[in-house]
Amino acid sequence: MKSFWRLLGHLRHYRAQVLLNIVSNLLTAFFTALAIPLLQPFLELLFDRKALVLEAPQSGFSVRHLSDYFSYTVSRFIVEQGKEAALVYVCVWIVSVFFLKNLFRYLSLFFMAPVRNSIIRDLRRQLFDKLLILPLAYFSEERKGDLLSRITADVQEVEWSILNVLEAVFREPLIILGALGIMLYISPQLTLFVFALMLFTGVVIGGIGRRLKRSSLDVQERLGGLVSIIEEALGGLRIIKGFNAEPYQRRKFSQENEAYRRSLTRLLWRRDLSSPLSEFLGIAVVAVLLWFGSRLVFSGQMGAETFLTFIFAFYNVIEPAKKLSRAVYDIQKGIAAMQRVEVVLDAPLTITDAPDAVEISSFEHSIEYRQVSFQYNETEGPVLQGIDLSIPKGKVLALVGESGAGKSTIADLLPRFYDVYSGQICIDGQDIRRLTLRSLRSLMGIVSQEAILFNDTIYNNIVFGMEGVTPQDVERAARIAHAHDFIMATEYGYQTNIGDRGMKLSGGQRQRLTIARAILKNPPILILDEATSALDTESEKLVQQALEELMKNRTAIVIAHRFSTIRHADEIVVLQRGRIVQRGTHKTLVQEEGVYKRLVGEL
Repeated sequence: MKSFWRLLGHLRHYRAQVLLNIVSNLLTAFFTALAIPLLQPFLELLFDRKALVLEAPQSGFSVRHLSDYFSYTVSRFIVEQGKEAALVYVCVWIVSVFFLKNLFRYLSLFFMAPVRNSIIRDLRRQLFDKLLILPLAYFSEERKGDLLSRITADVQEVEWSILNVLEAVFREPLIILGALGIMLYISPQLTLFVFALMLFTGVVIGGIGRRLKRSSLDVQERLGGLVSIIEEALGGLRIIKGFNAEPYQRRKFSQENEAYRRSLTRLLWRRDLSSPLSEFLGIAVVAVLLWFGSRLVFSGQMGAETFLTFIFAFYNVIEPAKKLSRAVYDIQKGIAAMQRVEVVLDAPLTITDAPDAVEISSFEHSIEYRQVSFQYNETEGPVLQGIDLSIPKGKVLALVGESGAGKSTIADLLPRFYDVYSGQICIDGQDIRRLTLRSLRSLMGIVSQEAILFNDTIYNNIVFGMEGVTPQDVERAARIAHAHDFIMATEYGYQTNIGDRGMKLSGGQRQRLTIARAILKNPPILILDEATSALDTESEKLVQQALEELMKNRTAIVIAHRFSTIRHADEIVVLQRGRIVQRGTHKTLVQEEGVYKRLVGEL
């Protein structure tokens, strides 16, 4: 139940609405219980089972006083206006009580509705915020579709299964306690008998509830897997069609879909068992109660009107108990979803600002890699070993090597997408782990092999969160990136929406937009990760021109497979199996026998 109480902890942010909800629930319970003690004197007087009460009772506030005062009022009506008028009076009173009961019941829901929706909003916001700050290593271990399922389906399940029944959890126990109090007042012996029967039914229902929680967790896991397959299929449609892999994907999806269907069916069987089972057990209890109570009436130990009042009070326990048992089932189901959400919320942040982290506002001298080693996890071997590099300000360093040599890893360590395993990386002599992440990354612009764009306008993709930017600044950056002409050829110019991942544009156009974004940021340090490797020859020329403009007077780390990108670098570092095996300029390296000469021949 830890997850349940953690969720309820959000209620403290909405104290006013929660207080009004509690007051409304209290009044609902009060008016529900109010009708019970007044039923007995009404039956007694109406059927001449008790003498008329012609003297007003003494003042006070108790069940006995309410009953006596009601007897006195009904007696007066019978004497003055007859039994029919008294019946009308009682009916009006009952309608009034039930009107107030349902009014406050609605108000309790009215005040809780914004609280429920606000908590779900907060939960989704916390999840999204956490996803944004989690290290990249976390996502290499998780499936994107499963994460999408947690932030959508699981959070919605929490809303349906927990928050939707929250008012029942707080209201129904009050009604049950009120009705049980009346039952104890009427007949302690009969109440204890009923309580023993209800305890037995509670044990049965509780056992099913625990199974429901386990089934629900399995269902949510299955749904996460299903969403992952859909997300992967949509992202890889080109490859699926190109390799005629539709039957394979169809089978894969069908298998997961069928497994989800089976799990969900089992879950629904158990959940739907709760209502008929609780109703059957309730009727069984009523049947035993009627048998036991009738024996008390026949033996003269209890009046018939008293027993009827007791039955009415017991009915006011049965209905709330059924709702409460259903709420308990739903909460068990929702807790399973909440636990999946908590896996993300409680995921450790391995890359954070140090307690004594300082801001860095400029880059003045050099970037240094000092005996840097790195591995992604304990089970895999080292990716980098003993890397020593010095990149003076304004110089271009090129990293070359076969796939898996560690080129991209060196670049990813600089903005602290990952932290070094040993050694240190320094900017102007300061260990980057002692700098705030925000200020460190503000010094850098990144252009990757895959052009990362968003389903938004061209203008917003270039600006992308930067503040204080004018349209003139955006246009200047686009011109430098050789993107302005094709932008103006689109339907709405800079306000054209480029679709999901920029799919309305060609590969070269997408890459030039990312370069325009980097130019607009105007960072002193650039990381270019194979920015032209996925382009055709004509697009490469345009992008290469844009990159040369971008790299002017900047410090750059360039990862490239193509000779045209690296030949003008101030220093070229050749990597093999995570180690530096050669370094120098293009001119000196091609004259040496080694890895670089072989790679240039392949380029």
